[in-house]
Amino acid sequence: FFFESELMRRPLLVSLLVLLAIVAIETAGEARESTDDQTCASNLKSSTKTMSFFSKLEKRVAAIDSHLCVGLDPHTKELFPEVANESGKREREPTEQEKCDKAFEFCKAIIDATAPHAAAYKPNAAFFEALGPNLGAACLRKVIKSIPDDIPVLLDVKRGDIGSTAQAYAEACYERDEGLSADGVTLSPLMGWDSVQPFVTGKYADRGAFVLCKTSNPGSNDILALSLSSNQTVYEKIAGLANEWSQKAAAESPGADSSEPPRLGLVVGATDAIALANARKAAGPNVWILAPGVGAQGGDLDAACRAGLNEAGTGMLVPVSRGISRAEDKAKAAQELKEGINAAREAVIAAKSASASADGSEDEASVAPYQKEFLEFSLAEGVLKFGSFVLKSGRTSPYFFNAGLFASGGAMYKLGKAYASAIMSAKELTERDGKVAFDVVFGPAYKGISLGALVCAALYSDFGVDVGFAYDRKEAKDHGEGGKLVGASMEGKRVLVIDDVITAGTAIRGSNTMLEKIGAKPVGVVIALDRAEKRSLDDPVSAVQAVARDLAIPVVSIVSLPQLQGFLKKSPDYSDEVLASVSDYRAKYGV
Repeated sequence: FFFESELMRRPLLVSLLVLLAIVAIETAGEARESTDDQTCASNLKSSTKTMSFFSKLEKRVAAIDSHLCVGLDPHTKELFPEVANESGKREREPTEQEKCDKAFEFCKAIIDATAPHAAAYKPNAAFFEALGPNLGAACLRKVIKSIPDDIPVLLDVKRGDIGSTAQAYAEACYERDEGLSADGVTLSPLMGWDSVQPFVTGKYADRGAFVLCKTSNPGSNDILALSLSSNQTVYEKIAGLANEWSQKAAAESPGADSSEPPRLGLVVGATDAIALANARKAAGPNVWILAPGVGAQGGDLDAACRAGLNEAGTGMLVPVSRGISRAEDKAKAAQELKEGINAAREAVIAAKSASASADGSEDEASVAPYQKEFLEFSLAEGVLKFGSFVLKSGRTSPYFFNAGLFASGGAMYKLGKAYASAIMSAKELTERDGKVAFDVVFGPAYKGISLGALVCAALYSDFGVDVGFAYDRKEAKDHGEGGKLVGASMEGKRVLVIDDVITAGTAIRGSNTMLEKIGAKPVGVVIALDRAEKRSLDDPVSAVQAVARDLAIPVVSIVSLPQLQGFLKKSPDYSDEVLASVSDYRAKYGV
């Protein structure tokens, strides 16, 4: 019996052992696969580079063409206006939970309305801290988490400390799971590099910070405007340190991308355009500037853009809080602010482009054939003369231009062709498909009437461009068709204004106002000659640049002073004395 039982059991034991061996082999294989998967995931994670704060900002700015930073400042008075009586005292103090619920609702409404127009959001930590010690920080974190991932969050905390305290502040601001999850912060730099370092190096090398440079409050002059022995102000020194410290931060980050923008930006108030310009000069073109103060604090948007933008017309964020939060239509307010900033930017770009053309590098190669021909026949007709001429400004000019002396059929024919060539060569006035970016040519009385007619005819004969033509009278006509405007209807149309020169810009501004009143859209001005000189020795802007800036439209000329100088350098027909006199005049008065 025993022998038979053993014979029966052995196959079962063998089968069990084989089964256990198979299970062990499969388990080991699965463990290896799991380890391999984890290794691959780890390697993938470690090879994925996180986009830096300022790279993320630049990507967002480019994606939606906006430099608007939307502030999230839940003032208690705005959250609970209904709980105050006529004396201003509260009838009932809201609970901390009520405050936080209302604050989140307030911020979320702004975020939802403005997301298409916001380059960044800037929640102010102080207003959330004021909601209460138990729930305020959680409310702020909830607000930040509700912002779309592709929009950078700049936490306005203005921290300034060193060592472990600064490190703790950085963790509180940045940590994704246990902190506030911000992308960047505002900092006070007055304690030096070691107060900034924890926020832009190490585990936070992908974050960024704006350091206080020249703030928008009047009291900032007490310290930040003080002069140093280096002949700099304190704020100019800080502006220069933004680059220096950014380089330090990159040096402390192995594998840092040299193409990344600086990790530090500057907070410079829009209320002081001079300081803004000085800070931009000290910091260079690549440092971003946060320019608060537009709107409620009285900062001038156009002046701030002229002073703070870099040559590319970017590099500056304009934060706005109350101008949006208190608007009935927050989306519309944000859109109008974005468009207003862009209009100011375009004017600055046009003005800087015009200024760049007068940097002394113009030569024959930069004079197009139509420009050379224009200068030659202007000289032949006596329209352009060299000598000594006292201008209305009191300056003694070595040349004089009088468009009224284009007084023959041949001269007028060539003049029209020169205007048409200048228009078709201007990127600002043409579209990618070769069509023009205007519907009607307008010639303001009196010289502009004949010029506008010539330009329309030349555009059609030389380029096949058929647009409308209109002009105005100095006095309204009380019979016939009546009124002051003659020609093509301009209501709802894009209008290009034609004139001979811009001296003070008064006539062009008047035409612009009139066109806007009738519902037309002025899109540019074309003139024959841009003298490209300062309006006064105290005013570095030319009359043409001022018009482009103030009206936010491009001003195109057939030729300008730099091209005249370049023409003289190559022409054998004029003496060195003529060239020297024009060069000296440009050096003294040119923009």
